Amino acid sequence: MEIHRRTIAVDGLTTSYLEAGEGDPVVLLHGGEFGASAEIGWEHNISVLAARHWVLAPDILGFGESAKVVDFVDGRGLRIRHLARFCALLGVDGAHFAGNSMGAIMLLTDATSTAPLLPVRTMAIICGGGEIQQNHHFDALQRYDATLPAMRRIVEALFHDGRYPADVDYVRRRYELSIAPGAWEAVAAARFRRPGGAPGSTPSSTRPYERITVPTLVVEGGEDKLLPAGWAMRIAEQIRGGQFVVVDEAGHCPQIEQSTTVNELLLDFFGR
Repeated sequence: MEIHRRTIAVDGLTTSYLEAGEGDPVVLLHGGEFGASAEIGWEHNISVLAARHWVLAPDILGFGESAKVVDFVDGRGLRIRHLARFCALLGVDGAHFAGNSMGAIMLLTDATSTAPLLPVRTMAIICGGGEIQQNHHFDALQRYDATLPAMRRIVEALFHDGRYPADVDYVRRRYELSIAPGAWEAVAAARFRRPGGAPGSTPSSTRPYERITVPTLVVEGGEDKLLPAGWAMRIAEQIRGGQFVVVDEAGHCPQIEQSTTVNELLLDFFGR
């Protein structure tokens, strides 16, 4: 299945995205670590999903080839509004959504708001929810100094399988994405906190999940180093009709590490 790289201006902001397939639309939202992008987050999923769906995978603002902008007052809100406009401009008025990590949190933030903006018909939440663990793996994601050893620590934090941080080419690929013009600055800026300031977001455990009205699948990595075991079940239980699954032998990015399993889960869930 051929995957096309396209660019569109969304309210004046350059927005890059990958597109493949045709039919019922699926929108894929990548994670928020340094070096993240639509391509590296979903490269093992797009072609498989595109066999049955029209797949759109945007580079979220600040990442990949999209505009490197940050809103210090409502950064997540800016990205959600931007994504809603992106969908509108492409004529997507209803779609299946899947998000990993930050992308999943964006979906949960919007779906639990009083006025959701995204045209979500169903959504798959992949390793985005639960209380982030305050450990050295989380520190690796927060305190990245744009060096190869630091990127290797990020990759180690994301994956269960030690082959990923040991893969020099894979680490360098993510590293090159992280040091593209404006990339480090945009992601680092989003992590800034004024000394003594309040936390930047609502803890995931306090979101009003009962507001979610669309079919929801919550996917947990069985060996996730960043989220506590059992978080997916706890969230799914608060959503009417919510489902959850634990993917074995997977860390924070099951759609990469166990792509065959996750592709089957998504195709089955979206198909139903």
